[in-house]
Amino acid sequence: MKSISVILALASTAALASAGEVNLFNGKDLRGWTGESGFWSAEGGVITGKTTPETAVLENTFLVWDGEVGDFELRFKYKIVDAAGKTDGFGNSGVQYRSKNVKPEYSVLSGYQADFETGKKFSGILYEEKGRGILALRGQKVVIRDGADPKAPMKPKIEVVGEVGKSDEIQAAIHPGDWNEYVIIAKGNHLQHFINGKLTVDVTDEGSVAAKTGTIGLQLHKGAPMTVQFKDMVLKTAD
Repeated sequence: MKSISVILALASTAALASAGEVNLFNGKDLRGWTGESGFWSAEGGVITGKTTPETAVLENTFLVWDGEVGDFELRFKYKIVDAAGKTDGFGNSGVQYRSKNVKPEYSVLSGYQADFETGKKFSGILYEEKGRGILALRGQKVVIRDGADPKAPMKPKIEVVGEVGKSDEIQAAIHPGDWNEYVIIAKGNHLQHFINGKLTVDVTDEGSVAAKTGTIGLQLHKGAPMTVQFKDMVLKTAD
């Protein structure tokens, strides 16, 4: 796993955008990324992940960036549809960050996920893959603490301390089946997600298991066939 100190060494596969920024996708191929074969492709300036009835995945799989990062701002565009090209059926994906590859042979990640979907509930939430589950619903400002939820002992202790927006209004700003801009900002234990300029969650993770560094990954979700695309992926690590 490469640290952020060698990002400049990756410049041949991820061209520098400006000072403190790097393009994670060179627009041509998947150099600088690792994923299970048969699911991912790159052409026309777009990364595409696709499952079909013949190539379904039994476990969520990821296209994993060959780097590691701590504090950052990641800006990218995404588009997602189900197998029939519908924008209101099943289709769930997301971008992992500060994550760990727990099954490298199958590109399976655990860690924070900036979620999005073809449905109308989960886009923008903070989910922890193979971890504590949903950490913030869309529109919430939360603080996560050590310990268990007294009403649900299997869930972490999450305190909703405010609201960053109305879930329905955030959803209304999302373009179904078209390109949307997503921004993830992680500074220390403070995490924020934005979709099309709207803050979707604001999280302070005070839990002892809170990740401080890790890799980035693009998700293909198990279940019904779907297609997800990514482009214009710019990582900023310095002001």
